[in-house]
Amino acid sequence: MTASGGAPAPAPRRPRPAVTADTAYFFEGAREHRLLVQRCDGCGRLRHPPSPVCPQCRSYGWEAVPVSGRGELYSYTVNHHPQVPPFEYPLLVGLIELEEGLRVVADLIGVEPADVRIGMPLEVEFVECDPDLTLPMFRPASAGGGEGGR
Repeated sequence: MTASGGAPAPAPRRPRPAVTADTAYFFEGAREHRLLVQRCDGCGRLRHPPSPVCPQCRSYGWEAVPVSGRGELYSYTVNHHPQVPPFEYPLLVGLIELEEGLRVVADLIGVEPADVRIGMPLEVEFVECDPDLTLPMFRPASAGGGEGGR
């Protein structure tokens, strides 16, 4: 109950990502706890972020393939402002270089800003932001490995 006696306001939902024909597979994979990227049908190159055409051979054909979900921190930022609900601050956002050589941008979780180091090993964790949105985020790697390609 609120101070006025009414029901509490619902918690704000995380902003929705832009889902297109080229990106839907990525978010569907995340919902299934699978980290997926595009692989070109023409030359076999892996690519991320998703795009309709291969930058290497210009092929329009591609398939979604799982990747390991393991990598290391290439770069990061610590956001303090503007503070937007439902995000928690400071908000760590990393550029993760996956074992497969691709880089992905994602939230860093399970680590304090003072403990973040370039090159630190990371693994994917799928976070259910709400019943309609699951996102891949990255945490410091454990000895057991990540859950990315399941």
